[in-house]
Amino acid sequence: METENAFHCCATCIHFRVEKVTGGVSYRCSRLTYETRPDYRFQCWTPTEKVKRLMEARNNQR
Repeated sequence: METENAFHCCATCIHFRVEKVTGGVSYRCSRLTYETRPDYRFQCWTPTEKVKRLMEARNNQR
């Protein structure tokens, strides 16, 4: 569980989207349809495949 928390944030989730808007950038959760920030955490977090591999590698080092 400790490893999961090290990676758990919106920016590492499959639902995280970056959208260009007038005057800047908007971060959005496509699942919840919320505006979010890369460092926010929600319970619905689903890590990307790359993050899953990093988590597995870290677990194997222990």
